[in-house]
Amino acid sequence: MMQITSDSASNKHSLINVMHRFIAAANNMDETIMVPSLLRDMPLEEQATSEKEANNNNEPECPNKQRDMYEHYLLLKSIKNDMEWGLLKREMSSGASFLEMAVKQEEQQQVTGDLLQDNHSDLERQFHYHLRGLFGVLSKLTTQADNLTNRYKREIGGGNFIR
Repeated sequence: MMQITSDSASNKHSLINVMHRFIAAANNMDETIMVPSLLRDMPLEEQATSEKEANNNNEPECPNKQRDMYEHYLLLKSIKNDMEWGLLKREMSSGASFLEMAVKQEEQQQVTGDLLQDNHSDLERQFHYHLRGLFGVLSKLTTQADNLTNRYKREIGGGNFIR
């Protein structure tokens, strides 16, 4: 059993390694950014490009989009914490976490008999679909954390900090 674990951990395309790369990038970001409040009102580079395109297309701005680097920094830290510690209970009307709500919804579907057999036969396809999505999202988050760290270094005056 230990051989399987070490083989999957050494595979650069394993989910575990993708997760570790994101967490390492987020930790590096957190260690580099000594004064996160300096990120306030600094627009994301991606945001400036997308705003120009949106203005040309006369599309409304997305209200859920991060407005500055500080909000993006907080988002990346929050995602890293959720990955390391699990989803915290959300302040919702029921007080249940997203995981608890998903389990409850699944149980309700099973009780009502909504294509129970089809759900089980389709699990492998669902798993691979979500796994591909998770790989894509984690890769993008890793890139964003690295970009945020590098931009902070450029804006603050270089990366020659004494540790």
